[in-house]
Amino acid sequence: MRDRRTVLIALLSALVAIIVIAVIYSLYAARVRTFSSAPVTSSLQAGSTAPEFRIASTSGLFDLDAQRRPVLLEIFASWCPHCQHETVVMNRLYGAFKSRITFLAVPGSMTGMDGVSPESDGDLLNFIARFHVSYPVAVFDPQLTAANQYIQGGYPTIAVIGTNKKILFIGSGEIPYEALAAQLQHAR
Repeated sequence: MRDRRTVLIALLSALVAIIVIAVIYSLYAARVRTFSSAPVTSSLQAGSTAPEFRIASTSGLFDLDAQRRPVLLEIFASWCPHCQHETVVMNRLYGAFKSRITFLAVPGSMTGMDGVSPESDGDLLNFIARFHVSYPVAVFDPQLTAANQYIQGGYPTIAVIGTNKKILFIGSGEIPYEALAAQLQHAR
């Protein structure tokens, strides 16, 4: 009887261990697929005409065609650690340049902040609150229309668009405050 009980406990323990390992592996595999699949890469470069778009944001409807001052556009993913770090730079830039530059951050990923579930407006609100985002953020666009026009293959992608609707600067990854401030200083 004791041997039977020991065998049953061992089997149950092994079954629980297998289930836990399977769950951990499936979550890890989903994250690897999400993080390693590169987004669409646009062919935009400095000097290109900025693609037009309209999108609702935390500061109202954003219409690129209606902008009469330069625009700093950020394409980000709420799950992206680089985008999360870049909020510090973006907040600082917004504080320094908001009187003469229009800012907008646009979600560019279908994956939510947890890195697994689908992106939602809740993820954006959580991102804004968690990282103390002070600049305008677009609501989630399930077709990623605006994001796909600008993305440079990585998050964040940051573009500076002049009043003539030409791209003055475009790049991806974490970009230091000084480099972006220099771009904005000369933006017209």
